[in-house]
Amino acid sequence: MTNSTQELTQFVKNKAADYGFFAVGISRARHLSELKSILQSWLNMKMHGEMHYMENHFEKRLDPRLLVEGCKSVITVLLNYYPEKEILLNGNFKISKYAYGRDYHSVIKEKLNGLLADIEQRTGTIKARIFSDSAPVMDKAWAREGGLGWIGKNTCLINKDSGSFFFIGHLITDLELEYDNPFDKDHCGSCDRCIKACPTEAITESYQLDARKCISYLNIEYRNKFPKGVSKQLDQWIFGCDICQDVCPWNKKAVSHKEKDFIPSGKLLSLQKDDWEHLTEEIFNELFEYSAVSRIKYNGFMRNIQAVTNQLE
Repeated sequence: MTNSTQELTQFVKNKAADYGFFAVGISRARHLSELKSILQSWLNMKMHGEMHYMENHFEKRLDPRLLVEGCKSVITVLLNYYPEKEILLNGNFKISKYAYGRDYHSVIKEKLNGLLADIEQRTGTIKARIFSDSAPVMDKAWAREGGLGWIGKNTCLINKDSGSFFFIGHLITDLELEYDNPFDKDHCGSCDRCIKACPTEAITESYQLDARKCISYLNIEYRNKFPKGVSKQLDQWIFGCDICQDVCPWNKKAVSHKEKDFIPSGKLLSLQKDDWEHLTEEIFNELFEYSAVSRIKYNGFMRNIQAVTNQLE
């Protein structure tokens, strides 16, 4: 590597930290050939359920050079969302920690757009695309490739210093940078707390998730009536689920974020049990206009509330 390449790499990492990303990993863009059979097998077993978009753009998922022509580097960033205090909504309803505040897609894209502008101010115009859980990119695989952690038995990326409560974003570019070494160790050991804790047995074996059984899939991706008996297993989760992460010993290292966009609104915290069960579409839109929760729309949210209050079966 030339001094200029090393200096540019350090510049990228320093600027990423300025935007609040607590870790940055940089990988050489390549075809992830070692994952091809694993991904194909998972799809063949239909474990993606109704997420049919997972079947699309198979080769693009494995090779970022098909997404960004001429790209050389995958810059991967991590953004902490672990809250200072866990929310238990009145009525004991629970929403995943990642959805307490503003939609992370928008937050990460804004930060990465700022990072890209700073890079181009130094280098001139470059070819680059920004990704935040919004395209056929193997997010966790590239994070591991960039040395940011390993993929745990619950299939979440785990960072040795911070746990797993963070978002993953990417800036894929034609810049040639200094590349980090892949994270080639697995620190899950003999622990199987995540497997045992899942009430729907969605983690069918270590490192394999059957999304069709996952609470997060059921109350977000699955749009039909819940299968018989599922309502009793939802454990009051009305959007997403954190069970397998909450029990992970590595998350004892998680520290609260400092991102104002992820702080829950006072309105969200003030509603009582009856307010939730009789939530109007107008109030739903007011509460979740800029939240990831808006994805399931009012009818989906009320379906979930009715399910956990045993009004649906």
